[in-house]
Amino acid sequence: MQQKIVLIGGPGTGKSSILREFIKRGYECMPEISREVTLKAQKEGIDQLFLEQPLLFSQMLLEGREQQYLAAEKSNAEVIFFDRGIPDVHAYMNYLGNEYPPVYKEKSKKYNYTKVFMCAPWKKIYRSDNERYETFEQAVKIDTFLKDAYEEIGYEIIDVPFGTVKERCDFILHSL
Repeated sequence: MQQKIVLIGGPGTGKSSILREFIKRGYECMPEISREVTLKAQKEGIDQLFLEQPLLFSQMLLEGREQQYLAAEKSNAEVIFFDRGIPDVHAYMNYLGNEYPPVYKEKSKKYNYTKVFMCAPWKKIYRSDNERYETFEQAVKIDTFLKDAYEEIGYEIIDVPFGTVKERCDFILHSL
């Protein structure tokens, strides 16, 4: 049976670095798509779609993450890693305090991941950039909303310890 493993955590917690290492090790991975959505919007003249039109941004993420999940289902890979999952979408909407359609939580419950690994905020590695504009303090707050969203659905969250990317990947693999 295929294992769908999702990496969650606030911005700048090392998820994408871990995913790149899994790709190097030959694992199939589904990358974070929010940067793509943000860059596309910027090309269309919307500087921060997430802040200016959060519902549209979230709808685009929900559709993209659902497509990733469906693509994973068609794969023959025994293990597939996801950089963020479908419940991240409503977690961020909760963080913003915005209302959203019930379909967000419905899809979060419909598409199930095998295990959820959480990368905690880590000031030592946190960096903001053109697409990651949150402060470290905001990243810490977002982290709590992510944890709440996944636990509300019934996931047991496995905390990934701080360490090198290799050590973090090894921890995850040994926990499968």
